[in-house]
Amino acid sequence: MTPVELSRTVLHAVRRAVDEGELRVVPPEKVLVAPPGPGGCGDYATNVALQLARPAGQPPQRVAEILRPRLLRAPGISDVVVTGPGFINISLAGAEGPVGLVREILRCGARYGHGDALDGRTVRLRPAREVRAVVQVEALVRILRSQGAVVHVDDHDGIDDHDGVVVRPVPAPADPARLGPDAARWALLHPAPHDRPRIGDEHLVQRESNPLFRVRYAHARTRALLRNAADLGFGPEPGPVDGARSLLQVLADHPRVLVVAAAHRAPDRLARQLVAVADAVPPLLPAVLPLGGEKPSAAHRARLALADAAGTVLAGGLSLLGIDAPDHL
Repeated sequence: MTPVELSRTVLHAVRRAVDEGELRVVPPEKVLVAPPGPGGCGDYATNVALQLARPAGQPPQRVAEILRPRLLRAPGISDVVVTGPGFINISLAGAEGPVGLVREILRCGARYGHGDALDGRTVRLRPAREVRAVVQVEALVRILRSQGAVVHVDDHDGIDDHDGVVVRPVPAPADPARLGPDAARWALLHPAPHDRPRIGDEHLVQRESNPLFRVRYAHARTRALLRNAADLGFGPEPGPVDGARSLLQVLADHPRVLVVAAAHRAPDRLARQLVAVADAVPPLLPAVLPLGGEKPSAAHRARLALADAAGTVLAGGLSLLGIDAPDHL
């Protein structure tokens, strides 16, 4: 069971509890699942009971206990444990968990996180007559289509026409073309639409202060590890990886972020997600390749697979923003 499938399973349990009268709430559109934090257990955890407690008028632990038997009856779930103030910890049959997440990412490739949340919904976008609006619409078309939406773009402002969404972010203060296509797109997409973008050389510097550099560098490092591992005669093979909870959590959260970015017409949500993935990659990297005369082990293959999955998510996300993800940087 993938994180997306598990999220749907938890949401289905909430809806059943509502239909059967045990919970009186409006079910959320999506439920977040992620590797459990400190004090948790199992393969994934969700805080949905804490989110529903106040509108349901019940303590979070009571909400969690209402959902627990429904989750235990779901195929692919072997155990459900309630911890802390009401976190629901889920163990998957076959103990796939994070290993299954890595397998799913590598199976889907750049399409990991693409889904049907907006399946059949038609969205009309009309950019204001300004470069940032045009770039945002181009990214939104790709993000919306990744979630199943049918997207039409009108080539006029049409501010008085209510048939569609006029994309009108705060305009760029200067022509971003001098930054080059990739840095210019990042400069226009990374800030929230209501924030004034900065069009300066900070987007070109090759150091950690530049978020775009961190994202592309993390991707390039994962590709270099794959090349180096191939030279040593081994490749990626998903398996358990210790000490990678933060990275696994942001990777598991990627499908939800894509849905939110599409639903709220907010490409900046995706850009910030890619920065979060990139910032979670470095702690993994030093232990991926064998050291000295050490021979490649299952642990090395598992770490390489996780690094490969992170690079795959970074490349896929940059592609949706219209930005290149070079293998060498």
